Amino acid sequence: MNIALIFAGGVGSRMNSVEKPKQFLELHNKPIIIHTIEHFENHPLIDAIVLVCVEEWIDYCKEILERYNIKKVKRIVAGGKTGQMSIYLGLKAANEFATEDSIVLIHDGVRPLINEQIITDNIDSVKKFGSAITTSKVTETILVVEEESKKISEVPDRNNSRVAKAPQSYYLKDVLAVEEEAVSKGEENWIDTCTLMNHYGYKLHLIDGPAENIKITTPTDFYIMRAIIDARENAQIYGY
Repeated sequence: MNIALIFAGGVGSRMNSVEKPKQFLELHNKPIIIHTIEHFENHPLIDAIVLVCVEEWIDYCKEILERYNIKKVKRIVAGGKTGQMSIYLGLKAANEFATEDSIVLIHDGVRPLINEQIITDNIDSVKKFGSAITTSKVTETILVVEEESKKISEVPDRNNSRVAKAPQSYYLKDVLAVEEEAVSKGEENWIDTCTLMNHYGYKLHLIDGPAENIKITTPTDFYIMRAIIDARENAQIYGY
C-alpha cells in the first residue's frame, strides 16, 4: 500500500493572509491544498491519503474534499505543536490501516507544483533503496557562514549540493519507528524528516526533481506558483 501523508498544519504567518491559512488560499477558484492533493488523488499508485490539518479548519477541509470529489483521504487529523509532531500524528493515523510493507510519501500541503513522475520515482526509490528524498539541483553558489561573525567558512561545490524538497518517502514502519524513538527522547522539533532519519543512521537516496517544486510560504511564492500553473495550462491549450 502506498500512502500520501500531506501535512497542512501551519497558519502561514509569512504569507500575511489574515482571512485564512495559506493552504486554503485559492488559485483559479481552487484552494492550494486541493491543487496539491489532486496529484496524489489522481495517481494510480497512491492507495490512500492522510491529511494533517489545523484543528480549527478540519470541518472546512472535509467540506472542500467533498466539493472537489476527493475520495482517497482516509484520515484527517489535527496537527501537533511542531511540524515534526504533525508528521508523527499523521504517521500514527496511517499506521491504523496500513499493511506491513506500506510506503508513505510525506509531502507539504503547500507544495503543489509536483508531477506524476516525481511520485512514481519516489515509490520506486523506496522499493529499491528504502528511501526517497526529492531534491533539486543548486543553481547558485552556496556559502556556509559562521552565524555570529558572518565569516564564510566553506563554499561547497554546487555540483555536490542539493536543496531538499518533498515528497520525502520511506517504508512506514521505518520512519514511524524513528519518530517514536525521537519523541520518547523529547525530540519534537526536527526541521524535516530526512534530517531526522539521517541523524538516526538511515541512508537516504536522492531523487532530483524540477526546480519549480517550491513551497508556497510568502506572497512571492504565490505569484510564482500562479505564473507556473498559468504557463502549464497555456501549454495544454496552445501546445507550447
